[in-house]
Amino acid sequence: MSLKTRISDDMKAAMKAKDGARLSTIRLLMAAIKQKEVDERVELDDVGIVAVIDKMQKQRRDSVTQYESGGRQDLADKERAEMEVLAAYLPQPLSEQEIAALIDAAVAESGAAGVADMGKVMALVKPQMAGRADMGKVSAAIKARLAG
Repeated sequence: MSLKTRISDDMKAAMKAKDGARLSTIRLLMAAIKQKEVDERVELDDVGIVAVIDKMQKQRRDSVTQYESGGRQDLADKERAEMEVLAAYLPQPLSEQEIAALIDAAVAESGAAGVADMGKVMALVKPQMAGRADMGKVSAAIKARLAG
């Protein structure tokens, strides 16, 4: 079953269960997917949908930080609840060891010799890690690996 079908089925289940918070988040996700498809005039596959979900997760992480610094814990909690619903559609996150192994393999494959070659390594690891790792942390790990 495709990810899009699973999301659609979960939306129907949330409607039947009258789970308003979950339904609202899934509708936001479906709207974001549809918007991306309309903008790019393509039918998104699972990889494209994971990229949309990953972007939505990042937006919510940023919102939580803003709300907490502004003293709005109620809104921060709402964002966290949305993040939990969205996380159910992401693939299992990679462990630190798996990330390190993928980075080492990409460095060897690209022949990267220093920080100047970071783009080559990122180009190789990004498709493998999309939605499965925080790319900011991955970027820092690559930079540390190439600098050392």
